[in-house]
Amino acid sequence: MEAMETPKAPNSEAVAAVTDPPADSSHQLAVLLEGIARGDQAAFAEFYRLTSRRVFGMARRVLIDPELSEDTTQEVFLQVWQNAAKFDSSAGSPLSWLMTISHRRAVDRVRSAQSSTDREAKYGASSQDIEHDSVSDEVSSRLEAEAVVRCLETLTETQQESVRLAYYGGLTYREVAERLNAAVPTIKSRIRDGLIRLKTCLGVS
Repeated sequence: MEAMETPKAPNSEAVAAVTDPPADSSHQLAVLLEGIARGDQAAFAEFYRLTSRRVFGMARRVLIDPELSEDTTQEVFLQVWQNAAKFDSSAGSPLSWLMTISHRRAVDRVRSAQSSTDREAKYGASSQDIEHDSVSDEVSSRLEAEAVVRCLETLTETQQESVRLAYYGGLTYREVAERLNAAVPTIKSRIRDGLIRLKTCLGVS
């Protein structure tokens, strides 16, 4: 069988413009999934139109960062395109199946970002003498997506920006300083203070 080309889904502006699917749309979504399983690009486009806002919203709640959320949304719908035939209506509704995929993808992205940050920290400690103190290590080891989203809101705007770049963007202190046009000691202070507040919020003792 000739390989199917993956359809290109609308961008995030289109996502924001769509409305939530009506409550009685489970049958419609199931029919669309059957079409997607057969390689029907029109069915895929309609499925995306009806559900993309919810997928993006789920990703945004977990990841915070809009660009990461957009990327994750695209990954989710790529998985839908590739695995629509695996949907089992006896196990739940199409929307619950889609939301499960969305949540797993978003959490996987958080874990991937954290692993990347850990690798950067280990490399930096040996080659650039980057200080990642015990507070950072404790918070990193206890990262849970929903708790972090809630606790990040307790930080100041500058602390949030610095922590997100370091722990979601995987940047070093120096890279964060260059991105925010601030001195490295200032960035270190913001991140340290932010992590201490996160530690308190997350209950890390």
